[in-house]
Amino acid sequence: MSDIILPHDHGHHLEERLNNITTEDFQIVADVFKQLCDSNRIRIFWILCHCEECVTNISALVKMSSPAVSHHLRQLKNSGLITSSRQGKEVYYKAADTEQAQLLHIMIEKMVEISCPAHD
Repeated sequence: MSDIILPHDHGHHLEERLNNITTEDFQIVADVFKQLCDSNRIRIFWILCHCEECVTNISALVKMSSPAVSHHLRQLKNSGLITSSRQGKEVYYKAADTEQAQLLHIMIEKMVEISCPAHD
C-alpha cells in the first residue's frame, strides 16, 4: 500500500509507482545526462560508439589537446558510458556495452540526424 496520500485523486495512481523508484534511481539518470552538457564530450562518446581508440588518436579526431580529451574520457568513464583496456603502454577506450550507452548513442544520432559510419 502506498504511503503517499495525494490531495486530489485523478485516477492515475502515480503514487503507487513512485514507491518503487528512489531518489537514487533518478540520480543515476541525472548523472548520465550530465554528460550531455558538453558538445566535445558528446562527440568523443559518439566516436567511441564506433571504434576503440587511444587518447592520441581521439585528440587528433576532435582537434583537442590530449589533456582535454583525457578529462572528458574520465567523465565518461566515471558515468559508466565508456570502458578502457590497456594494451602494452596504450590505453584504449570504447563505448560501454550497456543499455544506457546504447540509448544515448541512438539519442545523439536521432537528434542530429546522423547515422553510424558503414562498417568495412
